[in-house]
Amino acid sequence: MKSPEYKIREVIVRCNGRVSVAVELPSHSFHIDGDRSYSAASLIKIPILLEAFRQAQEGKISLSDMVTIPKEGRVGGAGVLVSLSDHLTLTIEDLLTLMIIVSDNTATNLLIERLGLNSIQELCNTIKLKHTRLLRKLMDFKAMEQGLNNYTSALDIISCLKMMDIGTEYSQTSREKMLRILQQQQFDTKLPSRMDREAVYIGNKTGELPGIEHDCGIIKFRDKTAYVAVLIDELGESETGEDTIAQIGKLICDFLLKDNS
Repeated sequence: MKSPEYKIREVIVRCNGRVSVAVELPSHSFHIDGDRSYSAASLIKIPILLEAFRQAQEGKISLSDMVTIPKEGRVGGAGVLVSLSDHLTLTIEDLLTLMIIVSDNTATNLLIERLGLNSIQELCNTIKLKHTRLLRKLMDFKAMEQGLNNYTSALDIISCLKMMDIGTEYSQTSREKMLRILQQQQFDTKLPSRMDREAVYIGNKTGELPGIEHDCGIIKFRDKTAYVAVLIDELGESETGEDTIAQIGKLICDFLLKDNS
């Protein structure tokens, strides 16, 4: 029987983009160029979520703190806040949820302001993420013109997912809240799209930019857990990237469902 790694290699060789994969299964882990740096796109929102819950645990913020959403400074790209009424106030937990489940860029930028860009980067450094850099807000075109971008790697994202799920740095309540947010993801055309959603837990976070398709997720079946991150750039068209990630998601899900170890 072919191993999951062998099957994934068969899938990615057919993709017209540059693919990086990192997978941690109950029995073993492997990666294919998992330490290669990529433009993070919306995967940068994963360490922002971690930093928010870290600050909440330390009492620096409360998840129930109210934040006014100013009309000025709202940005598009993804999300709903840009289209909502002028007079709007949400909790930090609301903003975190919107940042993950609909990848809201306005919510993300407000969280970067509240948490502090330097604090988010310091968390990345503290947990030894080798390639993750938060250098600008989302949809900050002036910063983009100056060459500032946000970066990460598949292995860095796996580290974040594991910390969210089993990290001793976080309380069980914090971990459960983060996993619940991740499970409510509305963008499900990549890793989860071909999984048996009734059989497994899947919480995922996507990222996309022109020529870029990413997804990462935590998949659980009974007492078994898999962590997966797939980052693809240099794509001619996005459908190829989505299809590649969907195939990888199905392979990992099928392995969990069939693995009796």
